[in-house]
Amino acid sequence: MNRAKREQIFRRWRDLNPAPKTELNYSSSFELLVAVLLSAQATDVGVNKATARLFPVANTPQAILALGVEGLKEYIKTIGLFNSKAENLIKTCRILLEQHNSEVPDSREALEALPGVGRKTANVVLNTAFRQLAMAVDTHIFRVSNRTGIAPGKNVLEVEKRLLRLVPEEFLLDAHHWLILHGRYVCKARTPQCTACPIEDLCEYRNKRSN
Repeated sequence: MNRAKREQIFRRWRDLNPAPKTELNYSSSFELLVAVLLSAQATDVGVNKATARLFPVANTPQAILALGVEGLKEYIKTIGLFNSKAENLIKTCRILLEQHNSEVPDSREALEALPGVGRKTANVVLNTAFRQLAMAVDTHIFRVSNRTGIAPGKNVLEVEKRLLRLVPEEFLLDAHHWLILHGRYVCKARTPQCTACPIEDLCEYRNKRSN
């Protein structure tokens, strides 16, 4: 795919949604970190239901530590892998309290040192909370990047690096959100909505659906 086509794709997405946002509910960088940590192998809807119960009771590292692992589990037990997530979140809160003055760090190295926080989670926090250029490649972004031809790659890291290199600079900061939303609602895994797709004429997918 050439640069002009990529530019047109992102321009259309921006015209349709000038200020894209994550669908996870949060009101602080810590709440975002918690929500993203809980979202692994879970839906945003499911995470939002759990944090709607958790955050009014505990939305700081100190408050979640005070719940303890078992207390925290009661709030997040509807989410997949809640046992390991509860343990990781308690450990993360302790590190934030002891090493970062209860603040979420704004560097990749410090974020990835937190239990349960991998590269994708760190990228979401860096991009969404701190507005840094970072590309969190999930299954939706990986699929859209490969299927459309925007930034094909064999693995997540390859796609991430290509997107950072190939997406026109003026769109980079919000590209992660446009790609996720497109993959979630239009370019679905099993039934891509090609006839309703705003970039159908620019997309290089060979097996476009006619209905």
